[in-house]
Amino acid sequence: MPAVAYVNGRYLPLAEAGVSVEDRGFQFADSLYEVVAFLNRRFLDWPGHLDRLERGLSELAIAGVPGGAVLGQIARRLVARARVPDGLLYIQVSRGAARRDHAFPAATPPTLVMTARPYDFAQRAAQQRTGVAAITRPDIRWQRCDLKTVALLPAVLAKQAAKVANAFEAMFVAADGTVTEGGSTNFWLVDADGRIVTHPADHRILPGIARSTLMRLARDAQMQVVERPFSLAEARAARELFLTSTTAPILPVVRLDDAPIGTGTAGPVATRLAALAWREIERQTGWKPPPG
Repeated sequence: MPAVAYVNGRYLPLAEAGVSVEDRGFQFADSLYEVVAFLNRRFLDWPGHLDRLERGLSELAIAGVPGGAVLGQIARRLVARARVPDGLLYIQVSRGAARRDHAFPAATPPTLVMTARPYDFAQRAAQQRTGVAAITRPDIRWQRCDLKTVALLPAVLAKQAAKVANAFEAMFVAADGTVTEGGSTNFWLVDADGRIVTHPADHRILPGIARSTLMRLARDAQMQVVERPFSLAEARAARELFLTSTTAPILPVVRLDDAPIGTGTAGPVATRLAALAWREIERQTGWKPPPG
């Protein structure tokens, strides 16, 4: 499969693609990104990703980015050129290249980069049956986590700590003991009354696209979903704990900091939600997970 990138109007071999050393995404992390799953070359939850990107661009006052219809055309062409049937589309938009100065430059065109890479979604089906482990880390990030910027160093450090601990994810815990989200995921729990609880979509978390889709699917299935902050103590005592993201539609967390969650196995609520998520993926893309 050819490794191809799109950079400011040009489709290039990945090895030849690049941006200016004065790009503000590189210099200041003055940049936003989206990761979109595609299966059978059909994008999953595309409108949600576009809405979040457009909101972020508005919040950061980055202008001059093509609209959703044009971005969709570019993305489809890129996927076709890369000859990748199932994978991840990465979109990054920066304020552009300008002389290094903290204040916004005037009349600088933004930088738009896209890549398409293969991804094995089938691995998630197996992990849904076994569950994964997570560790906790202090939440040391800035106070606008609702914007999907490329300033990801705290997440990088947390994910590396999880890797060293042979865990799948790191759970961020704020100074007041509140669980916010994961290094690259949203966290959920099932409380003693069977309610599904997740942190509200405010400035402390990224409003995940998989999060909003799962919330809709759960409510359509008459499952009770509550958006409220929950503590680390509640997470440890939960009947079930699970996470969601674009690359992990839903994964049960069966161990947290080497202690079991619930029975230490994938629970019935997460299992039911996983079935709903795969059904929605099939509806949008025609893709089915392998039987097992």
